Amino acid sequence: MYAVIKTGGKQYQVAEGDVIRVDKIDGEPGDEVEISDVLMLRTESGIDVGRPVIEGVSVFATVIGQVKGKKIVVFKFKRRKDYRRKLGHRQKYTTLRIDSIKVG
Repeated sequence: MYAVIKTGGKQYQVAEGDVIRVDKIDGEPGDEVEISDVLMLRTESGIDVGRPVIEGVSVFATVIGQVKGKKIVVFKFKRRKDYRRKLGHRQKYTTLRIDSIKVG
């Protein structure tokens, strides 16, 4: 059984036991998180697609840790105008372990 969930504006295909990295969710390592935005559910009996989400289905996950991604350097310039700007960004992520998919 697997599900397609939506969190942080992105979609992820998850099954029980998977470890995924999503955009930052508040929580300490060891906390349990419930994700109720389930867009699709695949079971032995078939596929259920939500419009837009499936009611009564939730995915439960445990927060493993909070990490930062690698640095992205943004460099802007305009030639012959003595204009240069160098900026950096590090996206924050949450690592989740999918514990269970509850139906009903």
